[in-house]
Amino acid sequence: IETALTTQPGITQAAAVVRDEHQLIGYIVPTQDAMPDPARIRRALSAALPDYMVPSAIVVLDRLPLTSNGKLDRKALPAPDFSDALGDRAPRTPREELLCDLFAEVLELPQVGIDDNFFELGGHSLLATRLISRIRTGLGTEIPLRVLFEAPTVAALAERFDEPAEDVRPELVPARRPDEVPLSFAQRRLWFLNQLEGPSPTYNIPFALRLSGRLDPHALDAALADLVTRHESLRTVFPDHSGVPHQVVLDPADAFPGLAETVRTGEAELPEHLEEVARQGFDLAVEAPLRARLFRLAADEHVLAVVIHHIAADGESVSPLLTDLLEAYRARSGGAAPSWAALPVQYADYTLWHHALLGDESDPDSLASRQLDYWREALAGLPEETPLPHDRPRPAVASRRGELLRFRLSPELHRRLSEVARTSGSSMFMVMQAALGSLLGRLGSGTDIPIGSPVAGRSDAALDGLVGFFVNTLVLRVDISGNPSFGDVLARVREMDLAGFAHQDLPFERLVEVLNPVRSMARHPLFQVMLTVQDEPRPTVELPGLRVGVETLPFGVAKFDLSMALTEHAGPDGAPAGIGGLLEFAHDLFDRQTAEDLTARFVRLLEQVAADPGVRVDEIDVLTEGEHQRVLSEWNATDRELESGCLPDMFESVVAGSPERTAVVVGDETLTYADLNHRANRLAHLL
Repeated sequence: IETALTTQPGITQAAAVVRDEHQLIGYIVPTQDAMPDPARIRRALSAALPDYMVPSAIVVLDRLPLTSNGKLDRKALPAPDFSDALGDRAPRTPREELLCDLFAEVLELPQVGIDDNFFELGGHSLLATRLISRIRTGLGTEIPLRVLFEAPTVAALAERFDEPAEDVRPELVPARRPDEVPLSFAQRRLWFLNQLEGPSPTYNIPFALRLSGRLDPHALDAALADLVTRHESLRTVFPDHSGVPHQVVLDPADAFPGLAETVRTGEAELPEHLEEVARQGFDLAVEAPLRARLFRLAADEHVLAVVIHHIAADGESVSPLLTDLLEAYRARSGGAAPSWAALPVQYADYTLWHHALLGDESDPDSLASRQLDYWREALAGLPEETPLPHDRPRPAVASRRGELLRFRLSPELHRRLSEVARTSGSSMFMVMQAALGSLLGRLGSGTDIPIGSPVAGRSDAALDGLVGFFVNTLVLRVDISGNPSFGDVLARVREMDLAGFAHQDLPFERLVEVLNPVRSMARHPLFQVMLTVQDEPRPTVELPGLRVGVETLPFGVAKFDLSMALTEHAGPDGAPAGIGGLLEFAHDLFDRQTAEDLTARFVRLLEQVAADPGVRVDEIDVLTEGEHQRVLSEWNATDRELESGCLPDMFESVVAGSPERTAVVVGDETLTYADLNHRANRLAHLL
């Protein structure tokens, strides 16, 4: 970037830096008689560089600030003043004006100019999907997700509207419901598993609200009833006729009869109570998929445990659920009913719309048929099972018992990984997927590693505020064949992911049915490792007289062999503040120490690829600190054996039998050839 800047007429020096994680800024020093035009320079760079390498702003300086050592003093570079550039960056057409509004709405910014890069302003894959939905609704145009990655500014994206568009999707509106509303594709698999396993906690979504201050239990009870009334998914049961289930929406009073008596407990006993609530299963045929229990720790300290079955909600549902619950409590504590606007649609409307959207698979022009064709090709030759570094053989039937392990990436590592994502035109998810695949490959999982990834599935703006099960799962492969550099792996991942995101409507459950892998009660089909990357969770909420904190509830369940969840944190100024990690591992296969070693190896790998994305995968050091010490110890022990002269005197002691039993005496030890061979193998394994 700096080279491209200095090739512009009248520029003698240049620097390119990343500010506040998301902004790439160019600094230039012109010749004495030059009058540089930053807008012209940015346009020239746009013709020479990929869009993500074009600075958001060009700052003209008399000289570059230097440290006492004569190096560029990056901390002394002034912040850009965007106000002077607004005239050039303002929208020029009604289409650009609407796109600027949509960018700002999705990114939650006061305004966005036509040259601002969506991803540099904090956009990521999930927000990109949300923006595509807004564009579809606001402009009636279907934009593939790949196009947004290729043209991430309003100016560049507006030009792509003139290209042939994909079929515009039908509008999602309240539908006329048949006598029996079918289950959505995603619901069908969970219903089948519920029939197979019976009520179990495997697909529970538990969380707790810590309520500090003056709580009105009656208002909370009424607010929960309001919530269940508002969202039909929270009061839907799934009876079946001759093995064919359908949705039945219960009356609110039948679905939520009210909070049970408050349980008095102390902090020490609370985790046990919460786990008991979280682990209680649901009978989906007759029982509404929401449960709540209130615990009283003190007069001004309560905890509300909420458990929802996954068939009625997903991770993205937690935000609208909390928003509506707290708004209802605010109203009820003031003696009024909540005055929220009616929801555009309910989950049953989405189910019917989604079935119609996918169409008939026998029709080659249907969305379902086209996406099936893609996934058949994309997943051809997929490994039946990913060989992971297990501590134990896989049992015939998975117990689903698991444990959570927390770890954290430093703000500095977070910053460098963000730069890797930005300079490669990738998202943080893609960087982490490439890293996790590379790590598993180094640990013996092969060169073709499938990783599961959830996508929000809220492909229409009407679904934004709705509680329901919309999330879909994609199977994304990581190809590390041929000993590529990490940058090459990331490029492969980017291409795979963009294509996969463009075909995210086909339900994972239907994909499993069509691909028909060897079924097993011991493992998850098609992939055994899950990865999610998300933004920082919502902050603590303040209500009149009440402070609300949201807590997740670990409850000892593992749906997959390994599941890694990463959460990006930002400081007050938006700068990277570190990444929190959770590794969920199956007790059937892994000891806790192995899981801890895995997270340590992952962090070590990230540090190396952040420092040098060009490093070859096979050259990445994934030994933990303890293993490094063991290697040195083993190596030194072998050196001592050689120095002791044991090899020339190896026949000093002979154990009767075959040559394999020949031994050498080393100090107080008698080492057979087998012993020496075993020691050499241990060294080779560690190295």
